[in-house]
Amino acid sequence: MLGFVSLFMDVSSELIHSLLPVFMVTGLGASMFVVGIVEGVAEATALIVKVFSGTLSDYLGKRKGLTVLGYGMGAISKPIFALALTVHWVFVARFMDRIGKGIRGAPRDALIADLTAPEIRGAAYGLRQSLDTVGAFVGPLLAVGLMLLWAGDFRTVFWFAVIPAALAVLILIFGVKEPDGKPRRGATSPIQWRTLSDLGGAYWWVVAVGGIFTLARFSEAFLILRAQQLGLADTYAPLVLVLMNVVYAIAAYPLGRLADRMSHRTLLTAGLAVLIVSDVVLAHAQGLVAAAAGVALWGLHMGMTQGLLATMVAATAPAHLRGSAFGFFNLVGGIAMLIASVLAGLLWDTLGAPVTFYAGAVFSGFALAMLALYGKRRAKPGMGRG
Repeated sequence: MLGFVSLFMDVSSELIHSLLPVFMVTGLGASMFVVGIVEGVAEATALIVKVFSGTLSDYLGKRKGLTVLGYGMGAISKPIFALALTVHWVFVARFMDRIGKGIRGAPRDALIADLTAPEIRGAAYGLRQSLDTVGAFVGPLLAVGLMLLWAGDFRTVFWFAVIPAALAVLILIFGVKEPDGKPRRGATSPIQWRTLSDLGGAYWWVVAVGGIFTLARFSEAFLILRAQQLGLADTYAPLVLVLMNVVYAIAAYPLGRLADRMSHRTLLTAGLAVLIVSDVVLAHAQGLVAAAAGVALWGLHMGMTQGLLATMVAATAPAHLRGSAFGFFNLVGGIAMLIASVLAGLLWDTLGAPVTFYAGAVFSGFALAMLALYGKRRAKPGMGRG
């Protein structure tokens, strides 16, 4: 049920987001730097808010209420995109939508861990991620069809996003039952500095690698804009996310199962190597075929790493602090995402698109170096089999 909730909300969100960069640039006159700020602040907000919602869910001993609140805010934000007259409206809508995502993310991820045994946890996260990603390519496909049907009218197309968002909230309310458990209120305050040390060194290593990894993974808005720069028509811009998410969806579940059987460090290293190749291909691309290859590789690296990082967090965090663990992980990721997207927009405006993607490859190289250094020092407890 949580997977289907993610699916419908992603249909709604990606229907809008697959068109939003083009809408901002061609319809509202935004620069790449402004796109980077809007995307960076929005995505960073989602990740940073997770630290509070995750810790609060640990404090309350309940996850579902916060998850409903987060998905509800996402649904309420959708009409604002259709009404937007300036970039400021878009910023407000993205901000509200991402606050909702931030509120729901960590409690939902912790709820999955609460519901599953350790030996199938990688598969569980992979399954939810696969359904989430199905929504992430169905949404852009709908966007293309609706753009053709409504002759490129962005605002009319945005209104259709309200329907799947409402369905997601209804499924969550009526289709998900939280496991029984006593509230932990009074045992600890929602946020304590002691929690930082209680999470342990293995967990914080995962956070450090994840943060540097996020610096290499700026907003997918720049994938859309790169394809548009190379000749893709506005109406077909969502096909970039369709391609990326088809590969992502196909890869996420089997690679999640693989993560239960092999070294997490080895699989993450392979994912970083794929991201470097993707960045280089996109930097050198001279046409849409090369751009498509780079986007497909980007989707493959997402399938290799996103469910894996969640599994690594769950494996290295104490059970009673899982919400906090996902929250702090996403706090660091949020700061990194803000830096990455703003830097990507600035590099694009000043030095050109290829430099933006080369910078992503360099940050991926830093993350690879950290993995190699860590592997020489010691085997990581709770991180797979090697």
